[in-house]
Amino acid sequence: MDKYLRSWRQDALNKGQHDAAIYIGDKVLALSNADGDAFWLAQVHFSNNNYTRALALLSRKDLIHRSLSCRYLASHCYIKQGRYEQALGLLGEENPIHLISDAKHNARRKLAHTNGNGLAVGRHVTHRGKSARDRIEYSEERERDREQEKELKFQAGMCYLRGLCWSRRNAFEKAQECFMTAVRIDVQCFEAFDQLMKNSLLPPAEEIRFLNELDFDTIRTDDPTQSQEAAHLTRLLYTTRLSKYASPKTMTEATEDLASHYNLAANPDLLLTRAEILYTQCRFHEALAITTRILNSSTSESSSLENTDPDTLASLGHSPALYPLHLAALYETGSINTLFHLSHTLSINAPHESYTYLAIATYYLSTHRIPLARRFFSKASLLDPHSAPAWIGFAHTFAAEGEHDQAIAAYSTAARLFQGSHLPGLFLGMQHLALNNMSLAWEYCVGAFAMSSGAGSGSKDDGDKVTELVFRSPDKVSGDPLVINELAVILYHQSNLNIAAKLFKRALQLAAELGCDMYAWVAVRANLGHSYRRMSMLDEALAQFDECLRQLTGGSASAQINGAVASRMVGMNLGMDLTGSSVNLNGPGPSASASAGAAGGYEQRSLLGSIHTSRGLVLLSMMSRTREAVESLHEAVRILGDAGGGGVAGTLLSKAMEVWSLEEGELGDDDDEDDDDEAPAKENYTDNQILLSGPRKMGKLKNGIGDEGFDALVGRRLDEDADEMLEGALGGYGYGYR
Repeated sequence: MDKYLRSWRQDALNKGQHDAAIYIGDKVLALSNADGDAFWLAQVHFSNNNYTRALALLSRKDLIHRSLSCRYLASHCYIKQGRYEQALGLLGEENPIHLISDAKHNARRKLAHTNGNGLAVGRHVTHRGKSARDRIEYSEERERDREQEKELKFQAGMCYLRGLCWSRRNAFEKAQECFMTAVRIDVQCFEAFDQLMKNSLLPPAEEIRFLNELDFDTIRTDDPTQSQEAAHLTRLLYTTRLSKYASPKTMTEATEDLASHYNLAANPDLLLTRAEILYTQCRFHEALAITTRILNSSTSESSSLENTDPDTLASLGHSPALYPLHLAALYETGSINTLFHLSHTLSINAPHESYTYLAIATYYLSTHRIPLARRFFSKASLLDPHSAPAWIGFAHTFAAEGEHDQAIAAYSTAARLFQGSHLPGLFLGMQHLALNNMSLAWEYCVGAFAMSSGAGSGSKDDGDKVTELVFRSPDKVSGDPLVINELAVILYHQSNLNIAAKLFKRALQLAAELGCDMYAWVAVRANLGHSYRRMSMLDEALAQFDECLRQLTGGSASAQINGAVASRMVGMNLGMDLTGSSVNLNGPGPSASASAGAAGGYEQRSLLGSIHTSRGLVLLSMMSRTREAVESLHEAVRILGDAGGGGVAGTLLSKAMEVWSLEEGELGDDDDEDDDDEAPAKENYTDNQILLSGPRKMGKLKNGIGDEGFDALVGRRLDEDADEMLEGALGGYGYGYR
């Protein structure tokens, strides 16, 4: 009769009939009074969200203290109820580190039962010629192995639950240690590994080291011949969960291997990994195409729902990890209408999900309604306190309005929550740079560089090593090109132009090596051009600005440029990466509020006009290039108009016209007229007019001042006044100015 009732309860559970399973399971427990039946019934209560009933059942007969599995389930019930103190009381605060060696010992024992090729020895070879007693002993040994393996898995699960308790109490270092111990004990404890990755508890370089430490040979299958294949597959799957900043090449190889050898090319998780890699490479349209493909994959499978709008159907029922990346890609590509429709659909059909409010906030951010965006980012962070995109987006809203103190506070919270991501540190460095706190800006950016490059974890000692590396070999550094650009910007402001130029150049090289869309890196190239300009390397500066114009006018018309380099993504890849993270090439000033919707229009136009202005300034400083300077500045005024830097371009154009007129007049004057007009010329032109002439030989203006004095005066005024003029006008357009 017990067998009949157990079959009945299992059939009810398989059909999702929880009430029937609970009713029949209670009768089975009454008949057998077995611990296994009590644990089964408690599991059904847990699955049905009846945590109190499950705890009451487990408390009978002292099951919690006698059974490891019951203790695990009771602790999980307490965590679901938010009673973390009680859960830790059952779990204990110490991790069973000694079990890590036991897990490896079991792996060696498993290999001892095979012939090295995964073939079981005992089943077909060892038993032949052995006595019945030997076979019994072998069977008992295998049973002990299975029981020990089961115990190890529950111990690993308890480490995972212990980590959840610490993370909910914001003790992230303890949580990190618990999760790492769980995976070391049981490499199949994916929940613990996923917590480490999606919450960015480890820097990218440490993620790779941790993955290499794991002993995948401990994995065993029912068919011993498949154990090695299972270990290889598990390693590939774990590799796709690493940070996209860790090793894009390794992740791409793992994704391709899974797609070709295991027929997982259309799997949504692998497609999402590919989209995240493209996103970090600033290839936003390609990333959006993949996320859209994932969304649309559900429409054909659910075509039977005839009364459901296909667009609505495509927006629902996907992994929560998909939405932050999809929203960030929509933001970067300026798809405002799609953002609105998605936000509206989610608000109706998924009003209790954090990504719904993330979508609404992203829409408001893209339409420059910053207070509303801040409100909904805050709502998203309340629903999911560990949502990296929500916290980063919330901080971005303060940065967009120039509220640097509030932005620093929000970014600091994100840095504390996501200790393995370098993006919050990068944003903090940008904010301090905007406040002209160069020492703090350098400290945070160096820490971000250490984490992104694998040079350390961002500590002070690591910062000293990174600083030494930057100054010793700036053209050999590696890591996130965005961070390298910010380091170069700080050095530019400190007039360390030679190293700044090398870092700007290195950032462009790394971006190209990563396969990034170079159209999105025009601002870095403009930074390099300004460095050359200030070093009087005018030909090199002009070449860089010409390349900027070529990329802007000849590149992809649909690509987005959002101002100065710093990873400003709503999806972080923090998450996403911290998902999360787009490239917003704007400094944290007012122009940072310009989102992708404006990037295709006003922001792109502003950047183009600013490049023309900078090019005109360089031409104005070169010999016999005044006419070209006038043409370039005229084009800048035409593009910019009266606002957004057009006023400064107009001022420079007026000065250039004066200089051009003066030069044209000189060509028609003879030597006697030059002598007669020399004194009045010195009196009529001020230093501001002289600085715009640059280091050219200008006859009247230069006569009487002396070659050395004139060059010194021009150089000083060009570096001080012209930079000051450009700094105020071009601060939001991607030249490292703040």
